[in-house]
Amino acid sequence: MQKGKRRKISLYPIWFVLPALTIFGIFFLYPIVTSFYYSMTVWNFDSAIFCGLENYRMFFSENELSSAVVHTLIYAFSTSMLKVIIAFFIAVFLCSRIRTKDFIRSAVFFPNLVSMMAVGLTFSYLMHPTKGLFNAVLTGLGFAPVDFLGDVRLALGSIIATDVWKGLSVSVVIYIAGIQSIDRNYYEAAEIDGASRGQCLRHITLPLVAPSQNTIIILSLIGGLRSFDLIWAMTSGGPGFATDVMASVIYKQYAYGFYGLSTAGNVIMLLLISVIAFPLQHILRRREEAIV
Repeated sequence: MQKGKRRKISLYPIWFVLPALTIFGIFFLYPIVTSFYYSMTVWNFDSAIFCGLENYRMFFSENELSSAVVHTLIYAFSTSMLKVIIAFFIAVFLCSRIRTKDFIRSAVFFPNLVSMMAVGLTFSYLMHPTKGLFNAVLTGLGFAPVDFLGDVRLALGSIIATDVWKGLSVSVVIYIAGIQSIDRNYYEAAEIDGASRGQCLRHITLPLVAPSQNTIIILSLIGGLRSFDLIWAMTSGGPGFATDVMASVIYKQYAYGFYGLSTAGNVIMLLLISVIAFPLQHILRRREEAIV
């Protein structure tokens, strides 16, 4: 190549990226930009009147709406924490030398085969204050019936417990894959040095299963922040506003015709997920690299 002659840039690689960028721009970037705009308007399907940050002010000034943010955070962090802890011990048990572990693994994975709406409707009947199976058992044992979904103090916790039951299956499978990928030489060396099972679990299994644990944390946390179908099937946000989360509030405002307020709620939920998920993912990645 002659000196001073400009190097010709090939457009050949760009053609491979262009379809993905086009789809990303049309179905992701464009909706986000338009959502930010319409969240600052009072709009319907015919017109849009700009109102600035009035929708956001209204969202946080109304207790019924702002409480949904608190409920969302409680729901997301509670379900994520419980799935991470409970699924780990179930996975450890299912990786031990038990004869029926294949059958138990199939049984544990079964809830994942059922749709979230079906699970919500089923548990809403099981938790019925007078006809539900749970209260029938409590009454048979001599306890007073409990209004799991009608009591404002118990409703959100009851839905959290249902979500954990439903979501444990995927978490257990991810943990099992992580545990089985650990080199057995670590355990053999620890046993030679006289380490107990508890010490092996704490100093070998738990650190080396960190990549699987990080995956579960991120998936369950994001799923909890955007959860809607289970809550809507069980309580529709009630009693009152006791179980309303961001997604259910957004749906209600849209159904009532407050489209601008609903769009503002969508933007707030997007920002909430981004503010929590991206830093957390960075922290977990650094923690994983430190272990490795």
